[in-house]
Amino acid sequence: MRDFKTLSVWEKAHGLTQKVYHATSAFPREELYGLTSQIRRSCASVPTNIAEGCGRNSDAELARFLEIAMGSASELEYLLILTHDLHLLNSAEYDSLTGEVLEVKRMLATFIKKLRADG
Repeated sequence: MRDFKTLSVWEKAHGLTQKVYHATSAFPREELYGLTSQIRRSCASVPTNIAEGCGRNSDAELARFLEIAMGSASELEYLLILTHDLHLLNSAEYDSLTGEVLEVKRMLATFIKKLRADG
């Protein structure tokens, strides 16, 4: 069992989630239960799965939850493309958030690779 709060990938994903919540607060009200909800859920799923994996008993289980987090990060990456194409995010917000998503994905991939090599 690990303390997820000490992991830099969790810190980065948590910060990204806060930024996504802030960015989506300006989305149209009619999107509240649609795109706004979906993008927030996919983003929050990343640090949530990291935390859940840290509560498991083995590196193999942690790696499995990190892979789920990677899937959610990929979903978020697409949703950011969609929101940009729909003009709900300006280019600066899109570039910043997408850059952070890609960084989280790189961090997750490195962590998963390390866990698999150690296991």
